[in-house]
Amino acid sequence: MKNDSVKNKKQVAASCQQYIKIAEIKDNIVVLKDGSLRAVVKVNSVNFDLKSEQEQNGIIYSYQEFLNTLEFPIQITIKSKKLDIDSYLQKLGKIYTQQENELLKNLTSNYIEYISKLVEMADIMQKDFYVIVPVEPIMMKKGLNPFQKFLHALHPADTIGNVQYRKGEFESLKKRLDQRIQSVINGFSGMGLNINRLNTYELIELYYNCYNPDLANSQKVKNLENIDVRIDGSD
Repeated sequence: MKNDSVKNKKQVAASCQQYIKIAEIKDNIVVLKDGSLRAVVKVNSVNFDLKSEQEQNGIIYSYQEFLNTLEFPIQITIKSKKLDIDSYLQKLGKIYTQQENELLKNLTSNYIEYISKLVEMADIMQKDFYVIVPVEPIMMKKGLNPFQKFLHALHPADTIGNVQYRKGEFESLKKRLDQRIQSVINGFSGMGLNINRLNTYELIELYYNCYNPDLANSQKVKNLENIDVRIDGSD
């Protein structure tokens, strides 16, 4: 019975994986099953209302100029999630355990409890802003009619041919992607915004949270720095 249960879980996982377009994540890049690449950069927010009229006009003009100079598509995504203060609470916990003054120790304990309840009851949301930069392979879908392309998008099954194609084209596509990323970074920097390209670990964490929103708070991603990940779970 145990073997059957494990087998069923693997079958369910496999059936879900075939609908996920991601093939692997490596070298700070998301590789899709059709061979195309995606890089993700995180952009800090700015309080537009607190800017002077001159500053607002400058930001708007810079953004228009940036869009007009783009020679490739980008996707801007806003991700809302419940504010995560676990790391902050852990720091407070260390302060609490190291505190020798009994009064300060009690105050720290009360503060930890207050912050925890505040975030839980107020349901404070955190918004993150991302820009997705793509590079598409030129020859991958050549010869497919619109209906075949539509089916491929719905059911992005992976094949040995796709894997071989991805490996052969990865380096050349990566160079094109790096050039596009630099163009995006320069554009947003011109608006006075801080922008940071997500590394492999940050990409894994981002997509894990997106695909597992219910588990993200209770089962966090472990430190996976300096590794590459394929969607089938092998390294």
